[in-house]
Amino acid sequence: MTTPKRQADGTDSTLLRLWRSLRKPRPRLNLALQGGGSHGAFTWGVLDALLADPRVEFEGLSGSSAGALNAVLLADGWCKGGRDGARKGLADFWTALGTQMPPGMVVQGDGDNVNLSAVSRALVNWAAYFSPDQLNPLALSPLRDLLNRHIDFDRLRSHCPFKLFVGATQANTGKLRVFREQEITPDVLMASTCLPRVHHAVTIDGQPYWDGGYSANPPVFPLLYDCNASDILLVLLSPLQRSDCGGSVEAIRDRIAEITFSANLVREMCLFTQALAHARPGFAGSLDRRLLKARFHMVDTSALASLEGTSTKLLAHAPFMQRLMLQGQERAQQWLATDFDSVGRRTSVDLRKYFS
Repeated sequence: MTTPKRQADGTDSTLLRLWRSLRKPRPRLNLALQGGGSHGAFTWGVLDALLADPRVEFEGLSGSSAGALNAVLLADGWCKGGRDGARKGLADFWTALGTQMPPGMVVQGDGDNVNLSAVSRALVNWAAYFSPDQLNPLALSPLRDLLNRHIDFDRLRSHCPFKLFVGATQANTGKLRVFREQEITPDVLMASTCLPRVHHAVTIDGQPYWDGGYSANPPVFPLLYDCNASDILLVLLSPLQRSDCGGSVEAIRDRIAEITFSANLVREMCLFTQALAHARPGFAGSLDRRLLKARFHMVDTSALASLEGTSTKLLAHAPFMQRLMLQGQERAQQWLATDFDSVGRRTSVDLRKYFS
């Protein structure tokens, strides 16, 4: 194809501008997907909206717990059928998950509000006094069955279209282990989602693993160090700031849980923010170059009552998760409308506000 010429007055012709826009590669996104049990259905909605927009390209997907499930489901679905396959894979899995909870464990509140029934809450509190060996001696796992039914692990390991980073916590040391795409198995996902009060630790390479949210929720540093794309989109499920933490026992307990599962992310982002403030152009260090190129974005999850409280993270109830999915779609569409043009150009989230 012959390159269009500039006009006689030196300005670019419409054809030349179009040619340059076509030649310019689309900016790619790295996704950092936070875990949060059934609240991960919100991330399903975010991903569905991103996949529906042909402008959005991906390179790296990072996640722990439900965030890891969403990352792997997106990659596996893409293997099977591109964008539409990824959307279908996510929808099929979360729809199937929504059938796992018996109706009697759910109570309908005012409006669209749903929650665990009083009996269910009592069972959850009661379970805290027993070990998985006592509660589930046969190590039964409906989630493992769902994963095997919906994900082609062999094909994913050999033909993964994206870089995957799945976080799990080594129980003996408390260290984070990040599993890559060629290592993804049902055991890896079960390890990343393993809540030790409910499930048996998952043994991999002779080491026991618990939920990745304890050590990174989600891991962000691999997206910065191991990906060529410089734009990182944070999809969080726990609020970074609250105007009111509440005074009830339940509200305090919920906020403690939110802080606990977000602490490592906040600490990691604080380090990035501080290092970025001290990075200087012209330095030879690769870290300085990567930091100066990095651009961060975030889907806004503030003021969403559906994501407040820890009890609903156990609410594998189809209508509740469908509502979360639609809210995720809406928030992602808002981000695409207001901030997508920042991708490839500048950071669109106020890092100092949230992480300074």
